[in-house]
Amino acid sequence: MTALKTYTRGRTQRIYIALCLMLGGSLSLAWGACDDPPSRAVNWAACDKQGAQLGQAELRDAVLTRSNLSGADLRAANLSGSDLGMARLVGADLRQSILINARFTGADLTRADLAAALMSGARLDRARLVGATLRDANLEQARLYDARLEKADLSGAILKKAHLEQARLGGADLSGSDLTGAVLNRAVLEGAVLQGATLEKARLENALLAGADLRAADLRGANLAGADLTNAQLAGARLGNAIWIDRRRCRPDSIGKCD
Repeated sequence: MTALKTYTRGRTQRIYIALCLMLGGSLSLAWGACDDPPSRAVNWAACDKQGAQLGQAELRDAVLTRSNLSGADLRAANLSGSDLGMARLVGADLRQSILINARFTGADLTRADLAAALMSGARLDRARLVGATLRDANLEQARLYDARLEKADLSGAILKKAHLEQARLGGADLSGSDLTGAVLNRAVLEGAVLQGATLEKARLENALLAGADLRAADLRGANLAGADLTNAQLAGARLGNAIWIDRRRCRPDSIGKCD
C-alpha cells in the first residue's frame, strides 16, 4: 500500500511539473509577442509600446487591443484593418497614417495628431479624441457614435456619410469640413465652428448647436428638426429645402434664415 501511494504521489508530481513547464512555455510565447518586430497581422495585444518609433511601419490587420501606444510615432504607418479597441494612444503621432477600416472602439486618442490620415470606414465608437488633430483627415463613412471630440481640430476633414450620433463636439473646429449626408442626431456641437462647412442633406435632429458658428455653411436639404440653434450664427448659411427646427421646410432660396 505504501509503494502504491509513493508511485501515485510521484506520478502526480511529474504531471504537475510537466503542466508548469507547458504553462511557462506558453506564457513565454505570449510575452515574447510584444517583442515581435512590426509586421502584418502582428499580435501586440496589451503590449507596452509607449513612445515606440513605428513611422511607415507595416501593421495591417494587427491586433493592438488594449496596447499602450501613447506618444508613439506612427507617421505614415499602415494600420488598415487593425484592431486598436481600448488602446491608449494619448499624444500619438498618426499624421498621414493609413487607418482604413481600422477599429478604435473605446480607444483613448486624446491630443493625438491624425492630420491628413486616411480613416474611411474606421470605427471610433465611444473613442476619446479630446483635443485631437484630425485636420484634412478622410473619415468618410467612419463611425464615431458617442465619441468625445471636444475642442478637436477637424477643419477641412472629409466626413461624408459619417455616423456621429451623440458625438460630443463642443468647441470643435469643423470649418471647411465636408459633412455631406453625415448623421449627427443628438450630437453636441455647442460652440463648434462650422463656418463654410458642407452639411448638405446631413441629419441633425435634436442636435445641440447653441452658439455654433454656421456662417456660410451649406445646409441645403439638412434635417434640423428639434435642434437647438440658440445664439447660433447663420449669416450666409444656405438653407434651401432644409427641415427647420419646427419641422417646416425652408424655401429653396433661403439664406441666413428659414423663409
